[in-house]
Order: sequence, then C-alpha cells, then structure tokens
Amino acid sequence: MAAAHNAVIIDDVIPSHTGKGADFRLAEMAYEDYPGLYHMVEIREEDWPLLPDVAKGRDAQNLNPQQVDALRDKHYIVGQLQRVIFFEPGVKETDWSATPIVSGVDGKPRRWVYLHYFKEGQPSLNWLDPTFAAQQMIIGDALHAIDVMGAKTLRLDANGFLGVERKLDGTAWSESHPLSITGNQLLGGAIRKAGGFSFQELNLTVDDIAAMSHGGANLAYDFITRPAYQHALLMGDTEFLRLMLRQMHSLGIDPGSLIHALQNHDELTLELLHFWTWHAHDTFLFQGQTFPGNILREHIREQMYERLTGEHAPYNLKFVTNGVSCTTASIITAALGIRDLDAITAADIQQIRQIHLLLVMYNAMQPGVFALSGWDLVGALHLPAVQVVHLMGDGDTRWIHRGAYDLVDLNPDASLSAGLMPRPKTLCGSLATQLKDPGSFASQLKKILAARRAYDIAASRQILVPDVQHPGLLIMVHELPAGKGTQITTLNFGATAITETLHLPNVAPGPVVDIINERVEGDLTPEGEFTITLDAYEGLALRIVSSLPMI
Repeated sequence: MAAAHNAVIIDDVIPSHTGKGADFRLAEMAYEDYPGLYHMVEIREEDWPLLPDVAKGRDAQNLNPQQVDALRDKHYIVGQLQRVIFFEPGVKETDWSATPIVSGVDGKPRRWVYLHYFKEGQPSLNWLDPTFAAQQMIIGDALHAIDVMGAKTLRLDANGFLGVERKLDGTAWSESHPLSITGNQLLGGAIRKAGGFSFQELNLTVDDIAAMSHGGANLAYDFITRPAYQHALLMGDTEFLRLMLRQMHSLGIDPGSLIHALQNHDELTLELLHFWTWHAHDTFLFQGQTFPGNILREHIREQMYERLTGEHAPYNLKFVTNGVSCTTASIITAALGIRDLDAITAADIQQIRQIHLLLVMYNAMQPGVFALSGWDLVGALHLPAVQVVHLMGDGDTRWIHRGAYDLVDLNPDASLSAGLMPRPKTLCGSLATQLKDPGSFASQLKKILAARRAYDIAASRQILVPDVQHPGLLIMVHELPAGKGTQITTLNFGATAITETLHLPNVAPGPVVDIINERVEGDLTPEGEFTITLDAYEGLALRIVSSLPMI
C-alpha cells in the first residue's frame, strides 16, 4: 500500500537493548546461551546479601551506587557508568538492577544483575559476548525488516551504547567506545548490502556523531542544533545557534548528512553532552565572555528550563535530567509568555502558526533531510498530566506530548485513540480542513516544501553562517547544486522587526528573489551587499540569480 502511494516505510532497529520478552526470560532461566545476549551476571548465593530486595509483584530492583561499588569490588561488574540516563531518585539511581530469585531450567535458583542504559525494562545487549548472539539477533532483525516486512529505511536508535568495559584506571568506559563505531559499521553495511538505508538517532557529542557517521548509518538526527534553535526562539537571540552550527562544521559534519526535525516522540533534550564530556574544559566565546564548556552548558540549560517550565509555562514538564516534555506548539506558547493555554485567542493562534512556520523554514531551508510529526501538522498542545498520570509512575513525563491525533478526520468525535491515548487540544485542525485554507499551517508548509524541492535545497552546500548585528537574526548561505546559484535563508527569531545589510563576499551579484512567494526583493550589489527587512518571527528564503555568464 505504501509503495502504491510512492511512500516509504521506516522501521526501527535498536542495537543496544530489548524489552523483557521471551529472550530475557530465557536468559534469566539460564537456558542455553541466552544469558550471552545480555549484559547480565549471575551473582553467587553467598553474595546475595549485597543485592537489594525485590518487592512483591516486581521483576527487578535498581541498585544504589554503594551496591554497584560493592559488586564492582568483587569483580562482578564494571561499576558505575559515565552517566545515568533517565536518572530519577528512588526509581533509577544507577544503570544496574537485580532480579529476584529465578528458578533455572536446570532447577537451580539464581539471582542476576543486569545493565540497562535506559529503563529497567530495557536490558542492554552484550556486544562483547563470545557467542555473538547480540550481533546475530540485531542484524537478523534489520534484514527481516527489509526482506520480509518491506521497509526501505531503518532508524538505529540508542546505537552509541554498544561497548562496555573497565579501563586500566578502574573506571567504566561506556560512551565514545570504539565498539559502537565498529558495531554500527557492521550493521550499516549489512543494511546497505540488502538494499536498505539507515539513519541514527544518536544524542552524544558532536565528535561522537561525526565518528559514528563514517561507515555506519547514512544519516544522523540533528541533535546538534535542535536545542539550539529552540534556545534562539526562547531568548530571541541566535548566538548559541550560530555557535553550534560552526561547531558542526569545524568537526567535519555536513548539515546535508543530518535530519533536521521539529517534534518527535521524545523530549526536547537539553543534555548538551558536547559541553559536558570531551569539551567541558574547552573555552567558548559567548555574549562577549569566555566560558568553559561545562559552565556554558549550565547557563544555557538554566535559561531554557526557566523559560519552558515552572511558573512561566506550567504545562511543560521536566523529563528527569534529560530535558523538557513539550510539543512544538507548547514551546512556542512558552516563548510568547502565554501561561494559560485555555486563554489563547485567535490572534495568538495566528502568531503561533507564524512562529511554527519560522521553525519549519530553519529546518527545511538548509541542506539535509527535513522531518516533522503529525503533532506538528495538527498543531497539538500537551495533554493535561492528569490524563496520563497512570503512564508516568516511573517519572516518564513524555506521555504529555504524545496525544492522539486524527490527520484526516477519520473520527472527528473520538476523544481517545484505539490505543486509549487521549486527544489533545490542537490549534491547526486536520489536514483535510487545513488544505482548504490557503493561509493554514499545512498550506503554507506545502509552499515551503515546493520551493525546497524546486531548488534542490536538500542537496545544497552550506558555505557561510555569517555574524549579524541584530541578535535575533540568523543567516545561512547555501550553494545550490547544478549551477542554480546561491540561496540565502534569513530568519528573525526575535519579537521585533529588523533591517540589516548583509555582506556576502565572493557571491556573484544579481537579482534577489523570494523563492517561496516568487517575488523580486532587490539586488545583490557587486560589493556583495543586500539589505533585508524582516517582521517579527518572519523568515525569507532568497535566491541570488547571478547576472554573470556561467563558465
């Protein structure tokens, strides 16, 4: 059906972990080589006092740091990892959990300690086990998705966490491990050999994303500038965004190799790992001052948490230490200072739509892949926490931004999806409704994507991210393929109109055309100057039509 409509199915491969299905239960029962699938260790009965009790009705209990250290000292496990993803006091304080007593297929009672980078129900696979069971299962899963299920593209999720071992200094090595690079090259190569295509959803440092992109997945999700463009909107200042764009270029990442996206199923991540690990003590110039990376990280995080959550925007919720649970629309309402979403006016909705289109232009009017969600298409707001409180017992607040939506008015009166997810308030309406209105979000999106396609912006080359005078202004200059000239994306992330003269050295002069609205905006002078005027939260996609003969 997808092929009949010229659509592509994207499936999922998760090299780092599984759920607690039959494979994990067989591993707990010590059946054949199933324990080799997972990073799990049998604890001798005389050492069971080192383990926490498991409450009745539960199948695991998280270890506290002291228990992890005790097991490390007895050489059971490598110890505490470099960070605890999804850290939540009383829920997940370390990356290790213990099982209750499980009777094996041989009748022997056992207790296990197992690794889980993420939740306790997501046990980590062991890519260093001599059975190579994890590699067989994951590559088999990928090839099954392509050859049997008919997927053309595979998303590699959490693919940077494959290697775990102990360093000579006794500390655990779990990130930036070379096995992740090797494993992903093996997996990416197998997918390509089967005629498939892959992208990685990898939230690590820019260095790690660059290293993992050589020979592994074909593309990478843009975790580099996603929090930065949200920061630009919240603060009305693009300096941090320009800093991240330049970091990306300096470390050899082509924006054409990235998937630039609006909302996805996860939180807006504010971990900013680039400034926390490898570059914590490097210095960065920001707002006229020099900051160590770790101090700059905390400064940016504090600004974003203050603007996005709490008293300022009580409808958005923190997601453990990772970031903020929110929709694109609720980020915009926070940026506009709208505290009560029930009091949104028609004028507010119009401004929210304009800012949403500004964010579309940032992501779509640069090299690479553009992505957006159904939540973006309908302009979904968050779900009130009380509606999904039964799903948030482990501290996972992301359920508030995963409301159900109906793109085509299949059941306009439904309040719940077939999966029993509540329907949130939406600001745009269904696609069927929007496409009848030329001023709607979807209709304007259609125009932007038509221009993107007509001028092959996805295949262009980003050649300049210049300094600007107005703090809210971002300029990205792209060389279009096939001699189509120079394209300039100009975006005003600020709440006031701006006029600024651009200086574009080494760009051939000629008429400057708005490629979305198809109108002439002026001329680039032989000196490389052109003056732009942008309203608040306005974006323009311009093309310089060179008057010089092509050689």
